[in-house]
Amino acid sequence: MVKSVEGNHNGQDLRVAIVVSKFNEFITRRLLEGCLDELAKQKVKKKNTMVCWVPGAFEIPVAALKLARKKTIDAVICLGAVVRGETYHFELVAQGAATGISRVALMTNKPVIMGVLSTETLQQAYARAEEDGDNKGREAALAAIEMFNLLNRI
Repeated sequence: MVKSVEGNHNGQDLRVAIVVSKFNEFITRRLLEGCLDELAKQKVKKKNTMVCWVPGAFEIPVAALKLARKKTIDAVICLGAVVRGETYHFELVAQGAATGISRVALMTNKPVIMGVLSTETLQQAYARAEEDGDNKGREAALAAIEMFNLLNRI
């Protein structure tokens, strides 16, 4: 028989930091609200939650790294919204954020969750940050809890 290991969504003792981009704040604030709502549903205490605002998605990885290196943080959730414009800048920012976030996770051996949207239009971004429907901030919260519990079981 093969042994199977997986995490769960019990966030009771989780200490989490959320890094949020101020750029496109009308989207990122909705992601943050969904994230905080889901963390509360999964029993993560408010006193164990920290929110850090950064100027844009490109700045998320450096703040995530500083937070992930803290012994008092178990997981970092990264939230942002990069919407395609008329120039190549979209690709640079989206790729930089994604690469940086994954590197932070590998460097610190902690869950560092990618909740940065990269969409073609604002309409697509809104569709992924609904208040009562699809919200990638909620999904990021669940992923952080599950990965924390999985890594503790491995």
